Amino acid sequence: MTRPARVVVVGDVLTDVVAVLSGPLAAGSDTGAEISLGGGGQAANTAAWVAAQWVDVTLVGAVGADDAGRDRVTELDRAGVDCAIERVEGLPTGTVIVLAHDDERTMISQRGANLRLSAGHVERALAVPHAGHLHLSAYTLL
Repeated sequence: MTRPARVVVVGDVLTDVVAVLSGPLAAGSDTGAEISLGGGGQAANTAAWVAAQWVDVTLVGAVGADDAGRDRVTELDRAGVDCAIERVEGLPTGTVIVLAHDDERTMISQRGANLRLSAGHVERALAVPHAGHLHLSAYTLL
């Protein structure tokens, strides 16, 4: 049985702050919630999932030169993702705050260093040895 070709994923790396609200959002007041913090971003999530399937994967993206960026890259490394991540000075690692209640969600986004992704990043991704598949996140195109 041959091993699948390497997958190269290009796109967002974010910190997700997810608040699952205990009830409807009480504007101008407090609303109880279960809150979690961790890695996210469409491309980072895809790369981690691919690595969990025992497929070689490289993630091409950008994070800030901050603690959050270091933490996201460390999480991805531990998940088995080869990271080709640019650390951007002067911009924070992107963050999304997700407010969820029942079947609804609202996302509040700061793209941060992800805004620095460019055609050059895609060109570098295409040069990754043994790559057989390129996954380009739609956020990168928009």
